Amino acid sequence: MNKIASLLAALALSVGVQFNALAVDATAPDALVKSVTDDVITIVRQDKAIQSGDTRKAVELVETRVLPYFDFAHMTRLAVGKDWKQASPEQKTLLTQEFKTLLVRTYSNALTQYRNQQIDFKPLKAKPEDTDVVVRTEVRQPGAKPVQIDYNLEKLADGWKVYDVLVAGVSLVTNYRDSFGQEVRTGGIDGLIKSLKDKNKQLDATVSAKK
Repeated sequence: MNKIASLLAALALSVGVQFNALAVDATAPDALVKSVTDDVITIVRQDKAIQSGDTRKAVELVETRVLPYFDFAHMTRLAVGKDWKQASPEQKTLLTQEFKTLLVRTYSNALTQYRNQQIDFKPLKAKPEDTDVVVRTEVRQPGAKPVQIDYNLEKLADGWKVYDVLVAGVSLVTNYRDSFGQEVRTGGIDGLIKSLKDKNKQLDATVSAKK
């Protein structure tokens, strides 16, 4: 993804704050997304540290306020694709942990680039009994064409959770599938795990350097 797409994906991740906590009271997923989006944007606009490029603080925000409300096991399964079935239970756990860390580190950095984008919400096309829905939004920013962001949510026993985000038609999750497949062909599942760990170490070093 390019710089703008990464930024929008970061906003997409951040929109997940308190999905689970609000799911009981929300009458529809789109109403939930709008309510939480407004809250998160308000926080980011008021946080001068994040606006100034404090990646460490952005990471803390994502880790403490976003992670519980995403289905990272589902996201990792989609990203790994057909190779997921050859992974052992332990390897699946490690893959999920490392992929979660990669997403947080990568897009927390992009989150610091947020300025004054406007988000428009499209009518939800879903039935009341649906348990898998798409919430469509459009992000408008000065001097650029609007970018569509779609949220894939599933209703689980503990509420609605995000399992993928599409930025301008590109899946945040499956965007990694080709590179993951190459890693598996080269070094197997363990090779993919090692590659993710190495990338996360590099991103952690970048965050530490900014403290």
